[in-house]
Amino acid sequence: MIYLETSRQSEKRRGSIEVICGSMFSGKTEELIRRLKRAKIAQLHVEIFKPAIDVRYSETEVVSHDKNSILSTVVDSSQNILLLSNDVDVIGIDEAQFFDMGLIDVCRQLANQGMRVIIAGLDMDFKGNPFGPMPALCTIAEHVTKVRAICVKCGHLALYSYRLTNSDKQVLLGETADYQPLCRECYHESTTKLKE
Repeated sequence: MIYLETSRQSEKRRGSIEVICGSMFSGKTEELIRRLKRAKIAQLHVEIFKPAIDVRYSETEVVSHDKNSILSTVVDSSQNILLLSNDVDVIGIDEAQFFDMGLIDVCRQLANQGMRVIIAGLDMDFKGNPFGPMPALCTIAEHVTKVRAICVKCGHLALYSYRLTNSDKQVLLGETADYQPLCRECYHESTTKLKE
């Protein structure tokens, strides 16, 4: 009898937070989809969320730039994720930078309840500043994976999302016509020329 209780305790789920971050076109969503599909293969109950603002490729799916996709639940706020996460083993959250700052506490609560939480998002906006809840999520995560794109100007590793369009709004959904991945040097050169 004591052995069974000990076994059950050792089988208790351990929650965790994983963050996948980087610039645009670096493969964040691709990596998120890969991890979530592997969890499904392991027959874990998976739920995927994305912010209502993200309708670039699909209103109901998380879609990578390479057109890989996975069905998702669209939510207006981070609190909705808590309400829709009953009996879930793994939670995926895409485009986390677009969520409110409450996402930090939501992810902490989910992990404390024994869930594996996998978050993907931009760590910097087009000005190179920390973006939304992403910096704090990186701080509280057990695992952080920083992925890189390739600089379209020189071929080195890119960490910046350079905006090609003339808008100063922090949130501007776009694709290759609106953004380019650039390395530090090319980003600095491009922003310096823009100011001249």
